[in-house]
Amino acid sequence: MIEIERKFLVRSDAFKDEAFKQTKIVQGFLSTDKKRTVRVRLKGNKGYLTIKGESSKNGLSRFEWEKEILKPEAESLLKLCKKGKIEKVRFEIKADNHTFEVDVFSGKNKGLIVAEVELNSEQEAFKKPDWLGKEVTGESKYYNSQLSKVPFCKW
Repeated sequence: MIEIERKFLVRSDAFKDEAFKQTKIVQGFLSTDKKRTVRVRLKGNKGYLTIKGESSKNGLSRFEWEKEILKPEAESLLKLCKKGKIEKVRFEIKADNHTFEVDVFSGKNKGLIVAEVELNSEQEAFKKPDWLGKEVTGESKYYNSQLSKVPFCKW
């Protein structure tokens, strides 16, 4: 239940040609406490409830628990969330043995494009696609919970 991921900015939209899947996501937060966030997400026609713990000092890993819930449950919980919903389209791209998730944000975070890759260990090597830009792993302003409070349009 430990999530290990690295996060990057994206420098071009070339990833769209490589995507094998894209999904609309709407999410909100019941809690954005630094030590624990509680997220409600609608991903396509499925709902999810996710609890994340505090990030490690290097920002690479943290506790994550996720449970699929019914779409009507997610819709009801989204109404209880704090102000600042996140809207984005997620593109999934294979690169060797890894899958990159590229989030193209809309709404108040329009213009922000972030890629993530999940790893099995903090030292695991992976191929970096050409469209990958600056690494922002551990920079909390890029966490969705923070984007819900201080969106990209206010940077």
